[in-house]
Amino acid sequence: MGVRLKAETSVNGSYKDQVFYPDRIRPNKRGHLEVKIIPTPGLGDTSYLVSQDGVGVVIDPQRDVDRFEQAIAEAAVEVAFVIETHLHNDYVSGGRDLAGRTGADLVLPAGAGAAFPYLPAFHLEDLEAGSMAIRPIHTPGHTPEHMSYVLMLDGEYQAVFSGGSLMVGTAGRTDLLGKDRAPGLARLQYGSVHRLAGLPDHTLLYPTHGAGSFCAASSTGRSYSTIGQERDTNPVLTYPDMEAFVQGQLNALPAYPKYYAHMGPINLMGPSPISNASLPILDPTDLPDEAAVIDIRPRQSFADGHLPGSIGLEMSPQVAVWAGWLIPFNARVVIVAEPDQDIDEAARQFRRIGFDDLAGVVYGLSDYHLPLNSYRTRTVSDLAQALAEGADIRVIDVRSPEEWNAGHIRGSVNGYVPDLVSHLPDNMDGDGATWVICGTGYRATAAAGLLELQGISPLVVERGGVPDVLSLIEAG
Repeated sequence: MGVRLKAETSVNGSYKDQVFYPDRIRPNKRGHLEVKIIPTPGLGDTSYLVSQDGVGVVIDPQRDVDRFEQAIAEAAVEVAFVIETHLHNDYVSGGRDLAGRTGADLVLPAGAGAAFPYLPAFHLEDLEAGSMAIRPIHTPGHTPEHMSYVLMLDGEYQAVFSGGSLMVGTAGRTDLLGKDRAPGLARLQYGSVHRLAGLPDHTLLYPTHGAGSFCAASSTGRSYSTIGQERDTNPVLTYPDMEAFVQGQLNALPAYPKYYAHMGPINLMGPSPISNASLPILDPTDLPDEAAVIDIRPRQSFADGHLPGSIGLEMSPQVAVWAGWLIPFNARVVIVAEPDQDIDEAARQFRRIGFDDLAGVVYGLSDYHLPLNSYRTRTVSDLAQALAEGADIRVIDVRSPEEWNAGHIRGSVNGYVPDLVSHLPDNMDGDGATWVICGTGYRATAAAGLLELQGISPLVVERGGVPDVLSLIEAG
């Protein structure tokens, strides 16, 4: 059974009190149509397999195509099309590889200009996949060539796969191709989101980007919706005119990972298939020169002892995303892990964003007699007490500027984690101990290794973060 999405009351009442199932679309006379939702939480992205009567269409697959092959096999369908909404900026596409494996036609926006064969999608020129009709709608803004795809059955609109155009509670950001192009693309995005908002209320909205994606101008908690709900509730559809929309979309955009700059060109020239090769086990006394060392062990293990120069990124769905922000693109990578950790999943994450030079994995640092770095960890209560006692300390808040502006500890300095790669924050005067804090402890752990490289031995708030300290201070 699909996730139930209770609709809000529409202005015209056309979808009041309806219940939508995001993985099921109303049947036509030929049978039931299914939408398989395939999320990639670490990227904040969602791909889709749409199928009816043994015919399938895949939309926006990532590079690790085995996931999609499994979904296709389970659905027992023949794939007619593998469709891309745009040349993606946050991952290496698997569209070309999946189309080759399944014998499907690879569909890209007509304006993509990719350096390999594909079937161009032109505005309002329908594609037929069995009983399904797929209508491309040119929706430039997130990228110039961007297409959304409306799925129709028996001439009726059923769903729209909107990529990075109209999204749940927001719209795709327009600055990923450079700040100079952002205002012009934002003007195009204004027209695109309103074009999609003109679809019938009941049309299900399936964007590619969603919560957790840096491709979004802002974030909400849901990954699917309906056009009617978005028309009533989406802030990007409430601006009085185009220029107000542009100003609103370009204000206070969060920073995005620097590896993004390499994804578009790779996807334009033709991504190579992903490797599923297992990583060799390395001896930590004989690591490759100039390798970037990413330590995915639990954060306390990293604090207790880690290789000098390594970066602590506790295993999570965003390990590679953060690594891709903190190390040079496609650097040679060594991963440090515990023996029971899923190193294949970590490798998959790196390869998904184009980091193919994975030298290997190091297990069991404690088994070697090595000079290791370490630092002390502290709790949010420890920091609140030190502040209350007026201790001579420096506090580096390594959250994003947006989080900092929403509320921070008085006297602290803001040094966003990615910025620490190249420089320390200003106003680092004083000789007291340096405390490092973020929102949960994850980024503070990453910052610790970067600060060590600049000669600072930090005290790290390993669990919890700034909101917790502020609450303790307020409580007295």
